[in-house]
Amino acid sequence: YVMLLTLSPNTPRFQDRVSPPGVMIRPYLNGFTIAFNVSQPNTWQPYVDSMHDFLAAYDDKVQEEKNIKCVPGQYFIQGGNDREEKKACQFKRSLLQNCSGIEDPMFGYSKGQPCILLKMNRIIGYRPGVGVPVNVDCKVQKGNESHLRSVDFYPGNGTFDLMYYPYYGKFTHVNYTSPLVAMHFTNVQKNYLVPIQCSLNGKGIINNLNSDRFLGRIIFTLSIGK
Repeated sequence: YVMLLTLSPNTPRFQDRVSPPGVMIRPYLNGFTIAFNVSQPNTWQPYVDSMHDFLAAYDDKVQEEKNIKCVPGQYFIQGGNDREEKKACQFKRSLLQNCSGIEDPMFGYSKGQPCILLKMNRIIGYRPGVGVPVNVDCKVQKGNESHLRSVDFYPGNGTFDLMYYPYYGKFTHVNYTSPLVAMHFTNVQKNYLVPIQCSLNGKGIINNLNSDRFLGRIIFTLSIGK
């Protein structure tokens, strides 16, 4: 009991070996297959609803009220002790542009051009990229590469800005919202199962372990019918 009293509830006691981050996608409803028919709204509406629910915390007004503007391109290092509440940088959904759900409330699903969001798992104290922003790319995981002809990334060229790191933990970084990269699949072969791998790229990132499909990458399938 006395030893437990020496542990901080805010940060791990030892952080000398921080693992590279895993990633996850949204929407995530029924596993890692996103399947729908453009002509049948009932097949894609659940994905749209899930996206709106997830992005509610990223609404521009919510971010402006809770979080602050930060300086892009550099880590947001905050001093003080472990128990002091930390400030969080704004990540507005408008940064996601065509995948924000603002101009196109259907996130492209009604056109057969779905948006999918990718986020890194939170790791306390982790500074991804060793000073250089981590970016995302996507490719056909196995099969005909021509089935994935075009992907647009937001914000920018699909990068996670350094200003959102490091993360200080849920007890002190209470308003922290994880940065996102939106992947807009604007030209996917219809009526095929297209397995896609989206990976993080940057210094210190591991994305090629066959034993872990979520470490630095994620594999999912798009099936878009007419």
